[in-house]
Amino acid sequence: VQLVESGGGLVQPGGSLRLSCAASATIFGIYSMGWYRQAPGLQRELVADITSGGSTNYADSVKGRFTISGDSAKNTVYLQMNSLKPEDTAVYYCNFRQSIPSRDYWGQGTQVTVSS
Repeated sequence: VQLVESGGGLVQPGGSLRLSCAASATIFGIYSMGWYRQAPGLQRELVADITSGGSTNYADSVKGRFTISGDSAKNTVYLQMNSLKPEDTAVYYCNFRQSIPSRDYWGQGTQVTVSS
């Protein structure tokens, strides 16, 4: 099973992008879905995640600008990114966490570049 991401690209500061992620086949028992990012020379960091119950969590740097949504049963997760800043430039990865068996799934990454 693969996670397939789309929606990255080049955008000017202040612009918006919407990232999407879907599993190539059904994964049962997903309890959390999230988006991480990794900028050059830095460690991968959590951007936002959402539980199967709908609770969300955001990095302080994106609160009020990014919105995560998704459906664990449909194995889809989205990240709406508004008011983008150059410091948001990174490769963005989606992540699904399965409870039984305990396993992490990762997407291949999609590049987001914020530049004028």
